[in-house]
Amino acid sequence: MLRRALTSPQAGLVLVILLLGAVLGAFAGSHVDPRSGHIVNNFLNSYTLIQTATDASFFAIMAVGATIVIISGGIDLSVGSVYALAGVTTAMVLRAAGPADPAAAVAVGLAVSLGIGLACGAVNGGLVVGLGVHPFIITLGTMWIVRGIAFVGTNAESILLPRSLTSVVKASLGMGDSLYPVPMLVMVLVSIIGSIYLMQTVGGRRVFAVGGNEEASRFSGVPIGRVKVSVFVLSGLTAGLAAFMGAAFYGSASCADATGYELYVIASAVVGGASLSGGKGSAAGALLGALLIVLIRQSIRTLHFDQNYEWIIIGCAIIVAVVLDQASARFTARRLAARS
Repeated sequence: MLRRALTSPQAGLVLVILLLGAVLGAFAGSHVDPRSGHIVNNFLNSYTLIQTATDASFFAIMAVGATIVIISGGIDLSVGSVYALAGVTTAMVLRAAGPADPAAAVAVGLAVSLGIGLACGAVNGGLVVGLGVHPFIITLGTMWIVRGIAFVGTNAESILLPRSLTSVVKASLGMGDSLYPVPMLVMVLVSIIGSIYLMQTVGGRRVFAVGGNEEASRFSGVPIGRVKVSVFVLSGLTAGLAAFMGAAFYGSASCADATGYELYVIASAVVGGASLSGGKGSAAGALLGALLIVLIRQSIRTLHFDQNYEWIIIGCAIIVAVVLDQASARFTARRLAARS
């Protein structure tokens, strides 16, 4: 068990994250805690670590769904736009409903957000299967369409959400003031559920089969169309959940929310080990990829680099991850050929 864990693809990511965390801890400096009087490292403290995980959580949740799409051999560029539409729709519905019981407001908000995500995912999957067009083109189009609907529906207005939602997502759970672990816990829970789905269910095995070899899967009786629609539905659901968490955490929603998240989501999946050619990836890898990207952003701020370098570094990380994946695939193919 230990040997398998140490040789897994995620082990390398964990090592890189730990090394980067150590570098940040060494160069971040320290300050005196005004309440306790103790010297506290500027990075290695509970507030910064939970805040870092919170920053990662909103696109890490979406990265789990996007990874499932990538494993199936597809791609979803619309997740950021779905996030925006789900967030503003939730805010508008709750504003129209007026004051309500806090529990009911949370339930309605979550249902609306997940419902919008599910609907957008079903549309994406239906168009991909029904029109026979590559998912890149379909989701590129729906990315603009969905963002445009959010813009027109709100007139570019930022809409406030009820405080009852914020109080739930920003609950301290006994950890003290200014510590909000709920988004981090939801991120971990989604990663666990995603891992169980991919590794322990028939649906998950079908996703790998379709991404690995679609023609062989078709001849084996796998319902290709159903699998493709289902992965986009799951991607939409995770975008809807992330939208609910993000809007509730910040207390408002706007059509500009999650702009550029497509890069972070796909980068998290690819850096986490998902192969853009399909058939390879994991929910845990998506989570670790998201954490690594946030640590890269944190490093740029901590080391006082120009923040515009963030895009350059993340872009390079995607290219390096894809090149390493291709090199690994060629090495494996040569080794199997040599054995035969």
